[in-house]
Amino acid sequence: QFEQHIRAVAGLPLGDGSRHADAEMENLIGDDIDRLPDLLRDPRASIHLYGKAEARPGRKMGHVNRVTGAAG
Repeated sequence: QFEQHIRAVAGLPLGDGSRHADAEMENLIGDDIDRLPDLLRDPRASIHLYGKAEARPGRKMGHVNRVTGAAG
């Protein structure tokens, strides 16, 4: 997306914008962080933790991105 934006602003031809795979993002809120051991076993998961020391209700502790398959 960023490269496409730069190309558009610079008046350059745009690159191929076709989607190659579907993806999803899941927020890890509060005690969801306790699911980390299970999440680490998912080979599709890319886990991003925000380094917060204490989980509280409603506090965003991180997120998980997953590639879920070929674009349909």
